[in-house]
Amino acid sequence: MTINLQYNDKIAILELGADENRFSPGFLDEMDAHLDEIVAGGAHGLVTTAASKFYTNGLDLDWLSAHAEQHQWYVGRVQALLARVLTLPIPTAAAVVGHAFGAGAMLALAHDFRVMRADRGFFCFPEVDIHIPFTPGMAALIQAKLAPHAAIASMTTGRRFGGGDAASIGIVDATAAEGAVTDAAVDMLRPLSGKNQETLGAIKQTMFARAVDALTGGIK
Repeated sequence: MTINLQYNDKIAILELGADENRFSPGFLDEMDAHLDEIVAGGAHGLVTTAASKFYTNGLDLDWLSAHAEQHQWYVGRVQALLARVLTLPIPTAAAVVGHAFGAGAMLALAHDFRVMRADRGFFCFPEVDIHIPFTPGMAALIQAKLAPHAAIASMTTGRRFGGGDAASIGIVDATAAEGAVTDAAVDMLRPLSGKNQETLGAIKQTMFARAVDALTGGIK
């Protein structure tokens, strides 16, 4: 797993990878290290994207099945990443260039904005169909970012939303053609360039205090 960091002017672009980009412990370590660098370097924004038909499929179920005794630790690490992105002190946008499932869809939601490919790829919470209830933290994140009707439609049905459907219900802010999703996300952040990190971070911490507490306060 290699997450690639590059810049467009002062907007950081994190390319999550070219496979399913699942949240292995190594992936989580790389994400944290890159976020440290991006914030410390004074970036004016962050776009996450990918180089395959997947944005990210979320939890690394193969690793988890092989390390069942570390389940609570692992889910805690994932939730810590979600909380960190949710409150990152710079503007953020997810360029959903392909499928975003489960915790991968939650990562997209943790960003301030989302742009999704219009013609291919699905945004989906499959938990109801794979018999994995949402943790309180994950439910709190989704409900903090989506209107009630969108939360019910996505959390309780397992529905796969294409780009147009996701935009119409408010899951994503915009759609773009193949090859233009990342650029559209960067363009979305340009007018927000130069926000004070301390102020923006404090605003997000207050806005999402309940979700952050649920994500980082332990798994129940």
